[in-house]
Amino acid sequence: MRTDAKVVHLNKAAPEHKPTSPAAKLPVALISVRDKAAQQLRQALQTLLDNADDSLFEIADRASSNTEQNAFFEAMRDLRMKRRTIERSFLQQLFEAFSTLNQYEIGKPSLTEPVSFDSLSLVQNDELEESVAIDTMVTKVTGRTGTSLSHLTTRMNAVVSKKLDDKTNPLGPSAICDYFLEACSSLGVEIKVKLIILKLFEKYVLAELDQLYAEANLTLTAAGILPELQSAPPRRPQTSGAGLGPGANTSSPAPTTSQSAATESGQQEAAFGALLGLLSELRNSSALPTRSVPSDAVPISSNDLMRLLSHMQARAPQTVDEYDLQDQLGQLLQRVSAKSGKSRVVGEVDEDVINLVSMLFEFILDDRNLPDSLKALIGRLQIPLLKVAVLDKTFFSRGSHPARRLLNEIASAAMGWSDQDEAQRDSLYQKIEQIVARLLNDFTDDPTIFSELLADFLAFIGDERRRSELLEQRTRDAEEGRAKAEVARQAVEQALNERLLGKTLPEVVVRLLQEAWSKVLLLTCLKHGTQSQQWDDALTTMDELIWSVTPHADEASRAKLLELVPSLLKSLREGLVSAAFDPFSTGEFFTQLEALHVQTLQQFEQPPANDSVKQAAAPMNEQEQRSPPAMVEVVEEILLLAPGESREREPEIDLADNDAALAKVDNLRVGSWVEFQEDEEHKLRCKLAAIIKPTGKYIFVNRTGMKVLEKTRTGLAMEFRREAISLLNDTLLFDRALESVIGNLRRLKNT
Repeated sequence: MRTDAKVVHLNKAAPEHKPTSPAAKLPVALISVRDKAAQQLRQALQTLLDNADDSLFEIADRASSNTEQNAFFEAMRDLRMKRRTIERSFLQQLFEAFSTLNQYEIGKPSLTEPVSFDSLSLVQNDELEESVAIDTMVTKVTGRTGTSLSHLTTRMNAVVSKKLDDKTNPLGPSAICDYFLEACSSLGVEIKVKLIILKLFEKYVLAELDQLYAEANLTLTAAGILPELQSAPPRRPQTSGAGLGPGANTSSPAPTTSQSAATESGQQEAAFGALLGLLSELRNSSALPTRSVPSDAVPISSNDLMRLLSHMQARAPQTVDEYDLQDQLGQLLQRVSAKSGKSRVVGEVDEDVINLVSMLFEFILDDRNLPDSLKALIGRLQIPLLKVAVLDKTFFSRGSHPARRLLNEIASAAMGWSDQDEAQRDSLYQKIEQIVARLLNDFTDDPTIFSELLADFLAFIGDERRRSELLEQRTRDAEEGRAKAEVARQAVEQALNERLLGKTLPEVVVRLLQEAWSKVLLLTCLKHGTQSQQWDDALTTMDELIWSVTPHADEASRAKLLELVPSLLKSLREGLVSAAFDPFSTGEFFTQLEALHVQTLQQFEQPPANDSVKQAAAPMNEQEQRSPPAMVEVVEEILLLAPGESREREPEIDLADNDAALAKVDNLRVGSWVEFQEDEEHKLRCKLAAIIKPTGKYIFVNRTGMKVLEKTRTGLAMEFRREAISLLNDTLLFDRALESVIGNLRRLKNT
């Protein structure tokens, strides 16, 4: 019998402190990295668990004692039972680690636990073995993937607020090992079994990290995040067997955090230097403003330039349509030169910075993705951002720079904003207006104001986003419910038309089926579906009703009708009650239906033979016996419409499967922003919130999450054909502008 002291839990203490503040939105590229990594790690973990049974069974088969063998068998059983929990916990920890990347950590409580003296020695020995095994595995991974892991950490640091190193990177080997240890915390296994499981984890999961880091770096590079970092191609993973020996082959450790920071700083300087090189080659060409420098000209210092820019900032106009920053700066320099008696000019490096910022804002103010009214606001940020660029040259190369992020976040939030009248400007416009005013009034030479404004704006748009996502989810739920109801109506219409169309039946039966039993069928379809026994029973009741009022001459049919009527009436009554059909109308239907059944029975030569049928078929007076039932021929297709609803079918347009417009529709993804040209004056910006598969409808919402448009696949294709719809680019504004500027400079250089 084993004692509790021999059981070692495969876990580390789970931190009690969890961040409570909502995480800021991650960049799209980082979300893609997270999702791809989660998929790859899940597959690797599944492979591990698939092979764990065989590995543990083989080892158990070679066990030297029954006790040892039973320990392996119990571990196999425990792993099978808790497999789903392990997978779910592992991935949950991965996603939680990513969700905190844009949070500022306040601190974590101490994780000390009371340890009894009696178990101290054993626990320490087991934990030491576990720690050695983990450290060995992590060292192997960092030795193999040092460069690619370091580049991944550097790229992630460029787009998130939390400072990461290779150890705290949520995809680093240390973090991934921690996820696994915590996921396996419910397993009660001895240290010998634990080390085997860890060895399997190294073989099937950690061996895949080479490829994972390579793909993550490619994803971030494609998104324009530090593309100048060149990672070596991944080597094929060399998997080791699941033997019991420790086998710790140590390799050189990964670069330290300080080395990574130094590398990042060097890369940023190199990026800015490359920009200056392009500008210097074009300085005397027609591509840039002509620089006429008198022979006695004296360059002003960057501090003097900052003072001149602050003077211009305080007097900047409300509109920037005709405002030429370089012309205004030239006029100021002329006045300074006249007062000092010396020609004063801007230094070459500072002038290059001015040219770069001017080119960036030319792109921004021409960008069709920004609404015109917000372009006017963002245009007023040119001088504050120029001052930032003069102060800090990493502004051009560091994606996480607060000023650069603030501009990107404003542009991203404004994606779905539509131009409105002055009185209708909403809270987003007012918030951006406040930010612009604060920068123009308060920013002199301390760039920390951008960090403050960025944190405030992220909190603001976080609240807005949560509200819009809630309304958007409600919109999706409502549309999916509506689509389900529409599919159900179509199924009921088909069932009714198959049985009634082209037939002549008593008018009361047609009305009963079309007005009342259709509701029973609709409710049954919505609750149970068309493949259920309940649906089949409802159709059978309808078929029996139609048969019961159809003339029959043979004695067998009469006997069947006598037997059928009581159960048929019972089924009809129960169905109508379940659908909450109007009791008064139900009573009228049954009165007329019973009269029909009596007439049908009296058409036979012999009277009813038993009392139960007499009770089911009430006697009629002579007038009722002589009056034939009103008959109706169903010649029009039955359509079930809600009150006030009209179903206008779109004209059918046949488009070839390879039609270019259909290809554009199929390339639309949920979350994509588009702009519809409704007429010559009005445009509608909206986001694709859902594609409702049962009905094939594309549902679009505005920035608040409210539905504004729905289209079919063909309808959207026709909009693309007449060029009335265009996709909006939701990539980072500053990055697109910088990419455009660099591309233009390179083209000018080669002409």
